[in-house]
Amino acid sequence: MDKPRPPRTALVVHCGAWAIPSEEKAAHRQGSLRAAEVGWQVLLDGGSSLDAVRVAIRSMEDDRNLNAGSGSVLTRAGHVECDAGIMLGTTLEAGGVAAIRNRKNPIDAAHAVFESKYTLMHGQGAHAFLDQAGVPCVDPESLIEPRERARLVTALERDPADGLDFKEAGVSMPPDTVGAVAIDRFGRVASGASTGGICGKPSGRMGDTPVPGAGYYADDLAGGAACTGWGEPLLRMGLARRAVELAREHNAMDATWLAMQEFEQRFGGRGGVILLARDGSIGYSFNTPSMSVAYMDGELQMPYVGGIAAD
Repeated sequence: MDKPRPPRTALVVHCGAWAIPSEEKAAHRQGSLRAAEVGWQVLLDGGSSLDAVRVAIRSMEDDRNLNAGSGSVLTRAGHVECDAGIMLGTTLEAGGVAAIRNRKNPIDAAHAVFESKYTLMHGQGAHAFLDQAGVPCVDPESLIEPRERARLVTALERDPADGLDFKEAGVSMPPDTVGAVAIDRFGRVASGASTGGICGKPSGRMGDTPVPGAGYYADDLAGGAACTGWGEPLLRMGLARRAVELAREHNAMDATWLAMQEFEQRFGGRGGVILLARDGSIGYSFNTPSMSVAYMDGELQMPYVGGIAAD
């Protein structure tokens, strides 16, 4: 019987899964590459996996081409409402925020909850909590991209009742989450996710992204995962935890493939998942036309960018 490989430092990120518009694919490739680079630098400098995940996701939130933080999609009412979550596999502690409108980096807001005695904060109560925690507040209008105003108009013209039908895998629409998973030199696993949600969603709608076990999960004994896709079935299945549990018995790539098979066959779900097994091996799988992924470990000279479908 083969002995388990010792943990190795590694990082994997994604910029979301769906039918990424052709004109946005290059930006998604670049966004995932940049996030992998800055997150990996944290690990190279001896930083923790939690800090690496936070820095990588913050990079994607600052990228106005992506659906997280600045540049997020809009609700039916024309607002940005963001969700985010982060988790440390050493203690199994997590922090998440949902439906927040006035924070440039929702992952920092989630981290503030992580550092408190709470796990999940929502809406106006979250805003008050974040003010007390010192997480900077911004003008919500500063988060809105003209591209997203136009996209919302198109979505509501297609379906005035519900906006864009996010159940259709082939619809050309922005990916709905960014995420990251990291293992540091001490074998500590962390994961996190951030999103603006679904274009044309009703105000207050919350998907899987802020919920540990659904949108993200980390356990030093097994690994870490971060998900993207249709949030309602992701919540019902608990896809992130399922993928991590499968990594106890399968290699990382097989674990993600098996998790996605179950997600599609049992729940009709569409999306993707990235995973680091406890030994630092990397896996990802998706059942939508595109998902931009980048990863890095000590055996690579530079981050590998893959997953996204070619034109």
